[in-house]
Amino acid sequence: QVQLVESGGGLVQAGGSLELSCAASGSTSSSNGVGWFRQAPGKEREFVAAIRWRADTEYYADSVKGRFTISRDNAKNTVYLRMNSLSAEDTAVYYCAATGRLVVNFRLRNAYPYWGQGTQVTVSS
Repeated sequence: QVQLVESGGGLVQAGGSLELSCAASGSTSSSNGVGWFRQAPGKEREFVAAIRWRADTEYYADSVKGRFTISRDNAKNTVYLRMNSLSAEDTAVYYCAATGRLVVNFRLRNAYPYWGQGTQVTVSS
């Protein structure tokens, strides 16, 4: 089992920046990586970014590429999502999730059996 706790959400003006953190605990060695997803009101939960724990491989949704950066600190078992140039379209609840040991596609929700509780990000225009 992997437990995840997100932090760093809040209210920010359009064009501003915010950094989310995801602290992992438990059997993190059984996880291949961590992803960030988001869900806006009335919409499906969508992939944002992902990173492997033990390789320099990152994945981004096209909608955030060039604006968001995912990173990790393995010593702290923490993954970060730096979000720049935020717009109202980025308003959502952001969830971090940990994969299982084997992953076919980091962009798919079903690769992630472990989820955090979510943190609200609101961008005012």
